[in-house]
Amino acid sequence: MMQKVIETNSREETFALGRRLGEEAKPGEVYTLIGDLGVGKTVFTQGIAAGLGIEEPVCSPTFTIVQTYEGGRLPFYHFDVYRITDPEEMEEIGYEDYFYGEGLTMVEWGNYIAELLPPRHTEITVEKDLEKGFDYRKITITEVSL
Repeated sequence: MMQKVIETNSREETFALGRRLGEEAKPGEVYTLIGDLGVGKTVFTQGIAAGLGIEEPVCSPTFTIVQTYEGGRLPFYHFDVYRITDPEEMEEIGYEDYFYGEGLTMVEWGNYIAELLPPRHTEITVEKDLEKGFDYRKITITEVSL
C-alpha cells in the first residue's frame, strides 16, 4: 500500500493538486474522497475534472447521487454517497457499470460504501488544521489493493 501526504495552503493549490491527478488518471480508476463537510472536496473534484479536460461546471451531486461528465478525455463519474443508507441503493443506480467502466470514478464519502469498492482503488482524505491556517489542507493519497 503506497501512501503520499501533500499539504496545500489555498483553494488554488488544492484545485491544482486535483488537476494533476485528473491529468494522470487512467480509464477504470476509482478514487474515494473522504473529509468533513466544508473541507474542500468539491474544489479538489473540480480540479480533477479540469485535469480530464471537462469544461462544464462541476458541483457535488448530493441529491442525485451520481453526475456523469462526458466532455473530457475520459468520462468522469462523480458520486456523492453521503445520503446512501443501504448498499441496495447503489445496486439500483447500477454502480458497477461506473466502477468497472472506461471512465474515472470519484466517490465522495466512499468510506460509507467500503464493501462495494473495487479491491484496487485510490483513497484520498482531505483534512483541515486551523492551527496551520484557514486554507491549510492535509491531503493523504493511499493506493489500496486488497
